[in-house]
Amino acid sequence: MTPPAAAAVSVRDLARRFGQFVAVDRVSFDVEPGEVFGFLGPNGSGKSTTIRMLTGLLIPSGGSGRVAGFDITTQSQAIKEVIGYVSQRFSLYEDLTVGQNLDFYAGIYRVPRARRAARRQWALEMAGLGGHEARLTRDLAGGWRQRLALACAVMHEPRILFLDEPTSGVDPISRRSFWDLIRTMARQGVTVFVTTHYMDEAEYCDRLALIYQGRLVAQGSPDALKRDRMRGDVLEVAVDRPLDALRVLAREPAALESGVFGALLHVVVADAARDAAAVRGALARADVRVERLERIAPSLEDVFVSAVQHEAREG
Repeated sequence: MTPPAAAAVSVRDLARRFGQFVAVDRVSFDVEPGEVFGFLGPNGSGKSTTIRMLTGLLIPSGGSGRVAGFDITTQSQAIKEVIGYVSQRFSLYEDLTVGQNLDFYAGIYRVPRARRAARRQWALEMAGLGGHEARLTRDLAGGWRQRLALACAVMHEPRILFLDEPTSGVDPISRRSFWDLIRTMARQGVTVFVTTHYMDEAEYCDRLALIYQGRLVAQGSPDALKRDRMRGDVLEVAVDRPLDALRVLAREPAALESGVFGALLHVVVADAARDAAAVRGALARADVRVERLERIAPSLEDVFVSAVQHEAREG
């Protein structure tokens, strides 16, 4: 596969090993300029390791990659000058004020002195922190801290913004507000590469790469993944004994895949109109009471579970 000439990020067979442990296993993808690209997977799946290689913080064990046209192995310093990076752990100075952190990062990123005041004011307004310049960073709530981290990361007007689990531990309202900022940055032409394990956040991305145990299991837009990656129809089933029901369905040929989603089961079948009766019958014969069974549109979580189970079978 030939990468687009103008890809903001282009990766081929990228790998990273720690001793015998393979953290990232030959992943390949492209990120187009100006898009919000989501790297979706559970904790420990290789997301942070990948982003650390792309930002020049970790040397790959194999494969290749380019960020903004620069080689991630030999030109890491050039990459650092054109990207912004918000790490998974809050990394600003808590004993400095909001304004002092912005000034510090303006200096670190070598923003010209003649532009620093304007960039500082822009960052405050963009992050909704106007009027809070004198507040100590340690006194900010989690969502406001992440806004400040984003503001500091874009002081130098980076072409590409890397966000590693930026909303982990943040309340839902603050998460939504933070994603509004991400979309604003993208509309201004910034390429955004964001890792997350929140399925609802993935819906905000233009395209996604799903990663599990270091391997990519699917790529595409959220709509395309839900439309094209499911192997059949999804049934949502409410039963009185979910775990017993799972064991029953594991032996039922009509149930291609099944899993627990909260208090419900999601069961993938080839044809809902034909196979729903078989699923209901198998559960009834095992004395599992079916309280509700209906076909639903697949969610990204359904797609992810299906892709992982398919990968396991192929592996």
